[in-house]
Amino acid sequence: MSDIAHLIDLVPPDVLGICRRLREQGKRGWIVGGCVRDLLRGKPAKDWDVATDARPEETARYFRKVIPTGIQHGTVTVVIKGVHYEVTTLRGEGAYSDGRRPDTVEFVDDITADLARRDFTFNAIAIDPVDGHLIDPFGGRGDLEARTLRAVGKPDERFAEDGLRVLRGARFSATLECVIDPETERAMGTARSLDTFRRVSQERVREEWLKAMNAPRPSVAFEAMRRTGILAITSPELIESVGCAQNRYHAYDVWGHAMACLDACRAEPILRMAALLHDVGKPRTRAFSDKTQDYTFYDHERVGAEMVEPFLTRLRFSNEQRARIVALVRHHLICYSDDWSDAAVRRWLRRVTPGLAPELYEIGTADALGKGLDATESLASIERLRARAEAVMKAGAAMSTRDLALNGGALMKALGIKPGPIVGQLLDHLVEVVTDDPEANTPDRLLDAARQRLAEPAAS
Repeated sequence: MSDIAHLIDLVPPDVLGICRRLREQGKRGWIVGGCVRDLLRGKPAKDWDVATDARPEETARYFRKVIPTGIQHGTVTVVIKGVHYEVTTLRGEGAYSDGRRPDTVEFVDDITADLARRDFTFNAIAIDPVDGHLIDPFGGRGDLEARTLRAVGKPDERFAEDGLRVLRGARFSATLECVIDPETERAMGTARSLDTFRRVSQERVREEWLKAMNAPRPSVAFEAMRRTGILAITSPELIESVGCAQNRYHAYDVWGHAMACLDACRAEPILRMAALLHDVGKPRTRAFSDKTQDYTFYDHERVGAEMVEPFLTRLRFSNEQRARIVALVRHHLICYSDDWSDAAVRRWLRRVTPGLAPELYEIGTADALGKGLDATESLASIERLRARAEAVMKAGAAMSTRDLALNGGALMKALGIKPGPIVGQLLDHLVEVVTDDPEANTPDRLLDAARQRLAEPAAS
C-alpha cells in the first residue's frame, strides 16, 4: 500500500466512490489504462476508466444515473455531478474479423485476463484504490520507467487484432518519449499488421496524427510510421520526400527537413500539420539547373497546396482546418528583401491576408531552423518583415475592398453606372491604387481614380 499510497491520494473522490460502492455490493473495481499510466508518470490523468467484475446490468443497478453507452461490450457510463465515468466489466475477447472490434465479448472475473487483451504493457496496469493493490502482470511499470514501448503478450497477435494499435504505438513513442521494443516494432510492420491497419477509418488516423502533434518531438511518431510502413499506406505523398535530395541551402533531404521543421514548430496541431506538409510539393517540382549547378523547386508551394487539399479531405479534416493548412502551405515561402517598398509589403499582406501572416512567420521560423544550417540571417529577415508588416497595418493599410473609403453603392451612384462586373473591377483597381498610395483612400480621390480608370480604353 505504501508504494502507491501517494498515487491513490490523486484519485478523484468520485472515482474512489465508484470503487467503494462496487465493494459494498461484493464486487471489485479497479482503475485501469491511461489514467494509471499517467499517475505512474507523475502526470495529470485526463480520463478515469474503471474495470469491474460486476456484470453491466449489475453496475447499472448500483448507481443512481447510468447511461448504457456500450452495454453489449460491458460498458456503462456512471454519471456523478455531471461528470461521466466509464465502468466496464472485465472481459476476454474472441477474434477481430474487422480489425477493430472483437466479434464476441466474454465476461471474466480475473483482472489479469482483462489486462492481457490490452495493447501495450504500460496500458495494462490496474490499481484497486480501495485496498491499495497495484496489478502489473506484464511488467508495464518497469517498461514505463525504462521508457520502453512493448506489446502485451505476442506482438503479432496484438496488432492483428486491432489495426489502430500500430498507429497508437507510433504516437505513444513520441508523446511518452519512449523507444519501441525491437520485437514490437518488427510486428508493427508485418504484412498481417499492415493489412489490419488498412481497415482503420481515416477519422481515427487523423485523430492519432493530431494527438502526435502535441508531443515534444512529433517526428519520433512519424519516423516510426515511416519505418513500419503505415505512413506509405496513409500518405504516399509524404513518402515521395524520403531520400529526395535538396540544394546547398539544406543539410537534409526533403523528408529530414520536414521532420526538423515539424519539431521546431510551436506545439499547435494544425500549425504543425502545415509544417509537416509545407514542402510536400518539392519532389514533384525538383529540377536540376545548369545555371546554378544545383536543384531548384520552382512553384513547389503551389503544387504542394494542390496535393494537400485532397489529402486533408481524405483524412476528414474540417473545411476550416483544411483551408488554413492549404493556405499556409501555399504561402509558406517568404522571399522578403529589405529593398521591398511599403507597397510591396502591403501587397504581400493582401495576398496572404493579415490573419494568416503571424502563422506564416512561425512556419518560416521553423522552416529556417529545420534546414540544419546557420539560420541567423533568415530569422532576422523574418523579424524585419514582421516589423514592417505591423507598421503598415498600424498605419491603416487597405487590405481589401471593405477597407476603401468608398463602397460599391456610392461608386455606382456617383458615376451613374449599373450593377455588374465593372463595379467589382473598379473596386479591385481602387485597392491597388491605395496600396501604392494609402493617402488616396478618400472618397474624392477614389472617385477621381475610378473615373480615370473608366476613361481608359481597356475599361470600355
